[in-house]
Amino acid sequence: MAKKKGKLRAEFRKKHQGRVRKRDLTREFRDDVSSRIDDVEQGERLSGKGELTRRRTIAGADNASAGSDALQVNVRVDESQLTHGRVLSVHGLQSKVLADDGRLYACAVRQVLKSLATDQRGVVVAGDRVWFRTEARDGDGGQTARRADEVVTADGMIERIEPRHGIICRTSRGKQHVIVANVDAMLIIASAAEPGIKPVLIDRMLLTAAQCEIEPVVVINKIDLVDPVHLQSLVGVYASLGYRVLPTSATTGQNIEYLKAFLSNRQTALAGQSGVGKSSLLNAIEPGLALAVSSVSTENSKGRHTTTAAKLIPLEEGGAVFDTPGIRQFQLWDIQATEVAGLMPDLRPYVSGCRYPNCLHLHEDDCAVKDAVADGRIDARRYDAYCHLLEDDLL
Repeated sequence: MAKKKGKLRAEFRKKHQGRVRKRDLTREFRDDVSSRIDDVEQGERLSGKGELTRRRTIAGADNASAGSDALQVNVRVDESQLTHGRVLSVHGLQSKVLADDGRLYACAVRQVLKSLATDQRGVVVAGDRVWFRTEARDGDGGQTARRADEVVTADGMIERIEPRHGIICRTSRGKQHVIVANVDAMLIIASAAEPGIKPVLIDRMLLTAAQCEIEPVVVINKIDLVDPVHLQSLVGVYASLGYRVLPTSATTGQNIEYLKAFLSNRQTALAGQSGVGKSSLLNAIEPGLALAVSSVSTENSKGRHTTTAAKLIPLEEGGAVFDTPGIRQFQLWDIQATEVAGLMPDLRPYVSGCRYPNCLHLHEDDCAVKDAVADGRIDARRYDAYCHLLEDDLL
């Protein structure tokens, strides 16, 4: 007996209401309802009670895939008629998808997925695993593609997005900006000079990695430009907390072989501000990538945005890396002020010793965290970074 298709109430983006009073009966008669649902396939219906409602019933939806993320409210599809692949990059309305058979497709996103109301800025991001319909282009010779810059041989339409794990995201204009998805590890790239190291940005990314259960590695690039002794205290703080800290140089090749071994058989994202050398490190690890790089501005010592979109790049020795655009601001997403101390390994052991269960460790009495700072058990610079983070973003 065939399994009965389910129904699911989902919230869609709010659209313009239009006329409140309908005075033109001829206009109303000529407006064909079917013209507004051209992109909806036969057998899928969107219905709602009342003209102004934002909630609709998706007939044929898979309730098992529906979670807190509206994008996971996917219409049940016949997977035997679809192709499975992974998104390499997103450029406007078009996504480059690498199918499991090695072919590269240029795909659009189904309208019903784009219409779902969500806190996210985009529907599809680099790293998403998707199911899509294919349509071969004229003159397709059956070529295969391994990298995002190779020739696209066919078009497609993304029908559904699989549930994500290991996402790296930030807050952007009040929405969740997912940078990449399905990540196992994150290399937090900083530079010893040109531009200078920003511990505040490193701390924010470490919190995001802890929240999403992603393994973080702090990489200090351009170590050849400074005396390593000047960074010893900063490296010692992170190393004492259990984080892996790796000084590198794309110019001299320092620790490049170690990075190459670490990236093997992993899905790893490189994140950091502009100009720290993310693309240069990838070129040193695998010279055949030939990623575009540029020098740091001589006027303000800041990097230029050479990488404009996140790209998933498969590696020859297994695994893949995400080359992401430079980040100058990294505002936390979905982290409450009371959760920050629990995500910091040096503050976490003292949180339960505070007098108040919702203690923010700022001005409260009988605070075990502040007592640990006064006794030298918590580094004062780390506590200052914690205070600035709460006061700037979360309070």
